[in-house]
Amino acid sequence: MGSTVTAGNSKEKTWGGGNEPMGASYGKLMMWFFIVSDALTFSAFLAAYGFSRFKFIETWPLADEVFTHFPFMHGVSAPMYYVALMTFILIFSSVTMVLAVDAGHQMKKDKVVLYMFLTILGGGIFVGSQAWEWKNFITGEYGAIETKGGSLLQFVDKEGKRVALADFAANLHDAREQLTPDKAKWFMSEPALPSFSVAEVQAGFKSHPDILVRTEVLTAEKQKTILSREESELRLSEAHYVVEGANLKRNEYGSKLFADFFFFITGFHGVHVLSGVIINIIIFFNVLSGTYEKRGSYEMVEKVGLYWHFVDLVWVFVFTVFYLV
Repeated sequence: MGSTVTAGNSKEKTWGGGNEPMGASYGKLMMWFFIVSDALTFSAFLAAYGFSRFKFIETWPLADEVFTHFPFMHGVSAPMYYVALMTFILIFSSVTMVLAVDAGHQMKKDKVVLYMFLTILGGGIFVGSQAWEWKNFITGEYGAIETKGGSLLQFVDKEGKRVALADFAANLHDAREQLTPDKAKWFMSEPALPSFSVAEVQAGFKSHPDILVRTEVLTAEKQKTILSREESELRLSEAHYVVEGANLKRNEYGSKLFADFFFFITGFHGVHVLSGVIINIIIFFNVLSGTYEKRGSYEMVEKVGLYWHFVDLVWVFVFTVFYLV
């Protein structure tokens, strides 16, 4: 019942929303509250990424050099192609979700089943693709050297094309046994050893005079700085650690913060997509069993559709920030 305010002998109605303010059911209203709060969380993460990037812009990795893989095309450089395909699949799944919601409004169960299945398929492909992208990012492709001062050194030929450590590193047969809890004092352990030692990289570099060192610092033309042969030898003498791929401590592509933000933000979004796929599967089986047909309403499909559209929209911003800008 709406409350009233009495002024003299007149009464003015101040609230008449009833139990559905703005015509939205309780369930949809709560979903909107969740979406708004989650949007603020993602906004904070992306803002932190933006500040960090522009603070360390000179050493920030170039997306075209990081995301170059495409399934079943090993060794072929395809910058951004697969990420673009992932994005298209996720956006298309949002279209099928719209069609599922519309079919629900028309009480067409068979069409709801079809479009929900396509939405789940698209979300599953996206999650699998993101896991594959993570695997390549963690494994790396070329390798690099970290100096004692923390700088990153990459290797290129005289034409400026990247050269992998495996293409020139020498084999000195000085392999060291990895430190594991059962072989070390005080049960200490260490990460997996890199494929090559610093000495092997240095020896291989000396025997390949056509290879140069490229630093992580960007030039005015947005290209990494390539050193002369003399400068390359001098910087390589400061080598401290061989870096392969990326993790939370080291990153062969450039600034360590890039890897930290990449794992955290894309992982956080991936969890949202995965949870959305699971929820969609539950709703899908409810549709199959005729649950919403009996209720006379497919509002649950509409509510999960709101969440799915939000997840897709967030990815547009993540894609723009990490891959395009």
